[in-house]
Amino acid sequence: MIIGVKFVSIPSRDQDRALKFYTEKLGFKLITDQPFSPEQRWIELRIGNSETRFVLFTPEGDEDKLGQMFGGALVCDDVEATYRQLSERGVSFETPPTSQPWGTFAVMVDSEGNRFVLSSRH
Repeated sequence: MIIGVKFVSIPSRDQDRALKFYTEKLGFKLITDQPFSPEQRWIELRIGNSETRFVLFTPEGDEDKLGQMFGGALVCDDVEATYRQLSERGVSFETPPTSQPWGTFAVMVDSEGNRFVLSSRH
């Protein structure tokens, strides 16, 4: 039986730049940074106490996936406060906080051009 998500891979053109963005701007914690191939490292990050990891890695042949929309949403306790905090740290947003009947969301862009939805819990 499936019990959870182990990791989500985030395509990264420049692993050093992406690592700096996710740790310094978003506050993710570095778990693993080790060689994978001559061209890439396997970099795992954690958000708070979540068991799901983010991996800054682009499988060979998937370079065309850079700059796409993340197929999920990152949950925030307060989307508007998170938007202000991350904006002050230099994070770019395509969409400011917007309220909908199902909750509030904003669309963030990472250092590699990938887009993420920041969403309220409800």
